[in-house]
Amino acid sequence: MSVHEELTTVQRCLDDLIRSVGRLEKQMGSGGLEMRRVRADTNHLRESVALLRETATAGTAPQKRPDLVTISDTPYDPSLWVDTDDEGLGARDRRAP
Repeated sequence: MSVHEELTTVQRCLDDLIRSVGRLEKQMGSGGLEMRRVRADTNHLRESVALLRETATAGTAPQKRPDLVTISDTPYDPSLWVDTDDEGLGARDRRAP
């Protein structure tokens, strides 16, 4: 099964659960702690499945591959570093503290 089909099956089962919880809530009342927890858990499941569905549809879109940058293996020109100090060692004509 594809991800879309699996999510549709999960959504169908979740819809059945929500209906069953609604019927149970009518029979038992909605004031009890246990019933409120079941209702809250059902709502969290609904939100989680919605997030999964969004992620799955975003994941199916082709992702653009970043442009590759070629880095040459040849050494850099040493004249680029003539006017710089060696990092951490101080200037060439001075001693480090």
